[in-house]
Amino acid sequence: MEKDLNKAIDRCYEICDYMEKNGVVKKELQTSLRELLRREFLDFVIYLAMLDAGFTPWEEEYINKTFGFRLNNDTVKELKVHRRLTESHYGTQIPLALKYFVLADAGRKIKGDIYGNKKAKYLVETYRLIGQNYLAGNESAGDKEINALSKYCMMLDDYLKEYGLLRPDKKSEPVTKGEVQEKKEDINDLMAELNSLTGLKTVKEDLNALIDLMRVQKMREENGMKQTDINKHMVFMGNPGTGKTTVARLLAEIYAGIGVVEKGHLVEVDRSGLVSGYIGQTAMKVQDVVEEALGGILFVDEAYTLTSSKGQNDFGQEAVDTLLKAMEDHRDDLIVIVAGYTDLMQEFLDSNPGLRSRFNKYIIFEDYTAEEQFEIFCFMCKGMDYVLSKEAAKEAERFFKERNENKPETYANARDVRNYLEKAISNQATRIVQLKNVDKETLAILEREDLEGISLG
Repeated sequence: MEKDLNKAIDRCYEICDYMEKNGVVKKELQTSLRELLRREFLDFVIYLAMLDAGFTPWEEEYINKTFGFRLNNDTVKELKVHRRLTESHYGTQIPLALKYFVLADAGRKIKGDIYGNKKAKYLVETYRLIGQNYLAGNESAGDKEINALSKYCMMLDDYLKEYGLLRPDKKSEPVTKGEVQEKKEDINDLMAELNSLTGLKTVKEDLNALIDLMRVQKMREENGMKQTDINKHMVFMGNPGTGKTTVARLLAEIYAGIGVVEKGHLVEVDRSGLVSGYIGQTAMKVQDVVEEALGGILFVDEAYTLTSSKGQNDFGQEAVDTLLKAMEDHRDDLIVIVAGYTDLMQEFLDSNPGLRSRFNKYIIFEDYTAEEQFEIFCFMCKGMDYVLSKEAAKEAERFFKERNENKPETYANARDVRNYLEKAISNQATRIVQLKNVDKETLAILEREDLEGISLG
């Protein structure tokens, strides 16, 4: 753990020297970029350490050993005041060194960059690693420090996203049901994929904090230290099309990468996958699904349908009872996420006293804004090799604004976006099939007329 941290920090220092050698750093900077970054790393740890207004001997030793500073309690207190290392100020500021890293990567300032223009991404990953290592070794650290670390690193991720630098190195593929993941995906790429999702600010904040907590706990376990027993089961609440399944799939792979689960696959079911119409078969059906999900995450969509019917021949409650027993029997190798509409999921949780005790982590998925839907639309177009004309872009923005302001009962967030794009593609095909000369550009461009008049019901 300590070796990996030192290696990451040293690499960041080497990148600083590399950037200075290639003329990226302004001459007005009063110190070397390496020294600036070293001081900013120090500020970061003091910020975390002083959230509780105290500075312990362990924290002093950690800072001195990791960054080579000789500090004491009085010096740290002075630095906190002088450099304004508080949540309200420091927690909202982008480090100056990171700005240089972003400038170099986003502007492609170095030809033949040996770091592949991923220097800023690596620096943010190092900030996260420093924080996690600090929290793992600090027995006095708690939720406040975890949340501060997560929010700060998410702010840095958002800064990278603004400049198109957050994208994962490769798109991770979903692990198929029951498949053992022989090679775990790179955690940093998976985190980048999660944090680059459009919208979902609160969801990402909650999950980043939870993932940081899990990583810290695993680090403590590896060092033979005490851990906190964490309930890993969750409730995803929100309307259709808000990314619940996508987030669950990423979470399964991230958990596998940090050793929380063994395989990292996602098994998705609904009522039909758990409930049978005959006595005695529902329990067997649930047990089969659980067996398939061991080592990963079982995602139960529209879970409220299991308890919404109280008929004599309904076996939904049997499915719930069997699932609760399986969660107890497989505490170390099964995570269950139940999902559905917010109000209906509250009713589901109230239907059985055992549900509230098993599921005490709630993640709320808000509807996308019109601007976020347009961003998703542009992302989908790019992924399918389509380009919007200026007038088509204006029409798409108008459509999502109007639909968002007057949401029909069938409103489905990102699913609406996909349906809208599919109809636009169909309209484009009808338009260009009659043309004599169709080149690559014609095939790619969506015009305003392809989008006008589309109705989603």
